[in-house]
Amino acid sequence: MHIKALYTGSFDPLTNGHLNIIERAAKLYDELTIGIIVNPSKKSMFSLEERKEMIGETLKHLDNVKVDCFSGLLADYVNENKFNVVVRGLRAAMDFEYEIQMAHMNARLFDEQVETVFLMTDPKYSFISSSMMKEVHTLGGSIEGLVPEVILNKMNGSIMGE
Repeated sequence: MHIKALYTGSFDPLTNGHLNIIERAAKLYDELTIGIIVNPSKKSMFSLEERKEMIGETLKHLDNVKVDCFSGLLADYVNENKFNVVVRGLRAAMDFEYEIQMAHMNARLFDEQVETVFLMTDPKYSFISSSMMKEVHTLGGSIEGLVPEVILNKMNGSIMGE
């Protein structure tokens, strides 16, 4: 059976914690789609197109991974695209409480045979969040080693007005 998995987020920006989950999930499934969620209630640092391009560049070493964008209900996107698995990353116990509620709600909305799988990020990335990376970088702190090089270069360019 060919297993299609989906890993979603706003990825604004993609962090090394996200990358850790992606690289590990890519080994587990035949096909992995990185679904960038359009969230109109969030103020984004990067446009959807910029995020898609940066993530694609970061993940070019993974042959079975593609990047897509979507809006609306996750369950609709999952059902329309016939995914078998939805991968969710966990950093700490507080993530689990939120994620388990979402997984239970989505289980009611997903077609049959769709599973939610939780992967813990490597402990060295457990404190990283996209919002923290944006804040630290904007205030002049170093986030080197916490986001992929492609992302860091783009963030440095966006601060300098490029």
